[in-house]
Amino acid sequence: MNGIPNVITELPAVISDLAAEAAQIDALVADLDRTDWARETPATGWTVAHQVAHLSFVFRLAGTAASDAEAFAAMTAEAAEDFDGAVNAVLSTYPLDDPEKLLARWRADREFAVEKLAAAPADQPVPWLVRPIPPGVLACAGMMEVLAHGQDIADALGVTPERTDRIGHVAGFAALTWEFGYQSRGLTPPDTEFAYELTSPSGRKWEFGPPGAEQLITGDAVDFCLLVTRRRHRDDLDVTAVGADADHWLDIAQAYRGPAGPGRTPGQFRT
Repeated sequence: MNGIPNVITELPAVISDLAAEAAQIDALVADLDRTDWARETPATGWTVAHQVAHLSFVFRLAGTAASDAEAFAAMTAEAAEDFDGAVNAVLSTYPLDDPEKLLARWRADREFAVEKLAAAPADQPVPWLVRPIPPGVLACAGMMEVLAHGQDIADALGVTPERTDRIGHVAGFAALTWEFGYQSRGLTPPDTEFAYELTSPSGRKWEFGPPGAEQLITGDAVDFCLLVTRRRHRDDLDVTAVGADADHWLDIAQAYRGPAGPGRTPGQFRT
């Protein structure tokens, strides 16, 4: 994989992979009892039910963005000044204490998003939270959300999610959005480009970014994705950096906009 994956022209593949990744959430929660739905996850104040409700909301939002710009604008109007506050307000509208209804809602929102993203013209950007983006990039953002919040659910349940080369979309998305960590902290990104050399779950070598770059990120692709979603601390991951800028980036990397959150502590999930 040379260069950042072209998620715009590969829309069918991205949508198929998004559907497969999202379906994995069902494998984690479909057979849980009510007590397990109420388990606390590593995200403070969020139970397993909160995590599923958040994913359901994000998928409903993505499907709406791909199909109805006016409805999307109405859904996000209150998020302009306080996105986290708006998200938390939306979560309160989900049936958090009724696992059967919540699971049905998640499945409906998941199918809605996959259908609408697949139907959107690949070369026509759709509205999103900061600026319009191609539907393929939005699908990659959805995969990032699934990986992050699915990991939270898995951690709460004490299980290890199955990872496949589908995470390449998440890795490419993180490289595409590499400046987010600086922006969330009010920092100025360095005037340089990073290169990435990652090993996929199947053992393939993924390389993207400028060849021969002085600033280089290397390591395991799964660990890289856990780093950029801030689900693991860098000290517990097989991800390394060459160059001062790249090394600093490992401390602040995030593949999502908005506040970074506390992340995870060293040793919290050391393997």
